[in-house]
Amino acid sequence: MESLANNHGSSIKPTRAGPGRGFALRLSLFYAAIFLYVGCYLPYFPVWLDGRGFSASEISIILAAPLAVRIFFTPVISFSADRAGNRRLALIVLAWGAFAGLVLFVVSEGFWPVLLVSIAVALFGTSIMPLTEAVAMDGVRRSGHDYGRMRLWGSLTFIVASFGGGMAIQYWDSPAALWMIIGAAFCVILGAHALPRPVGKGRLKKATALPQIRLGDALALVRSPLFLLFLFTTGAIQSAHAVYYAFGTLHWQALGISGGIIGLLWAAGVVAEIALFAFSGRVVIRVGTTTLIWIAALASVLRWTITSLSPPLWLLFPVQLLHGLTFGAAHLAAIHFISDAVPEEAAGTAQGLYAAFAAGIAMGTAIAAAGPLYAAFGGRAYLVMAGLGLIAAGGAFILKRAWHGKHLIRLRPT
Repeated sequence: MESLANNHGSSIKPTRAGPGRGFALRLSLFYAAIFLYVGCYLPYFPVWLDGRGFSASEISIILAAPLAVRIFFTPVISFSADRAGNRRLALIVLAWGAFAGLVLFVVSEGFWPVLLVSIAVALFGTSIMPLTEAVAMDGVRRSGHDYGRMRLWGSLTFIVASFGGGMAIQYWDSPAALWMIIGAAFCVILGAHALPRPVGKGRLKKATALPQIRLGDALALVRSPLFLLFLFTTGAIQSAHAVYYAFGTLHWQALGISGGIIGLLWAAGVVAEIALFAFSGRVVIRVGTTTLIWIAALASVLRWTITSLSPPLWLLFPVQLLHGLTFGAAHLAAIHFISDAVPEEAAGTAQGLYAAFAAGIAMGTAIAAAGPLYAAFGGRAYLVMAGLGLIAAGGAFILKRAWHGKHLIRLRPT
């Protein structure tokens, strides 16, 4: 395994007796619930906003402001969960809080109320994924579960949500989007309650209850040059999706593509993502985490350059399959990089920092810029996203040469 690590592959292996099949099933169901929500929210929340009469600039602000919340709150919440050693309880509280906030959209009128509610939802919702990733990777470390095979159930429900949502929008118009999002958020609550409890003597405890870490350990991550380079590179790749996430559906509608076909376009990208996750263990070992990040960056340049040309529908579908690399490979590599490069006690904190930068600073800034870019240039705004992919490719090349598979920090003894 050491040779694999030195080749920038995943060095994950079972470290001690760990959670069994029940753990993988519960995590798979929770991922399914989370991405049922994401599959409703990501493509169709902008449609709901558009239906309420908001401009492109207002939509970009409403979408970007909650992402900025991640910069401050996601690392704090993730660190607090690591300190408490009870990620399950944190996930339950966060799921209920996000659901309550979403219900407030029903009675919110005007730009400022909707913006404030979006921020309130983000205070709870944006930390759910990094904590879930930390729980999943603990299961991978301790008992050799395949992360990708748990995670792919989320991708499958994303397809169901994106396709079903497109049909619902086509028949019931934009108001249906909000009710789909609220219903999916309640499924997240159910999934959180079904997670293994970090109490008692069962083996499942070991995946959700960990030794405490110190604040200094978290600060050491922020001071690590290689960790910062990792954040910058992955953040650039993920933020290159900004125009697609914010205006992809609206742009396709403007091109005359029907709601059902739009749902299929969203789903097509996730099919490639599922295929990658199904063989993720072999892919990470064979290719290596830093090489996967580099491949994802190059695919980003190709995908967004072609998309900027508003290609015909027959070409859009194969271009959408590149989502398996621009998102799937980048995300898979990032999760495994954190698991290899950060001690397990600090995994939740590291995931929080990754989410804060990649989905907070980087994505928030990109989505805020996406509104004016799309308003001014339409589909040509995707060229700026291709530029972000090119920058990421340079960062990935440096990371590949500089990191040798070792932990970036050492925890101080408690």
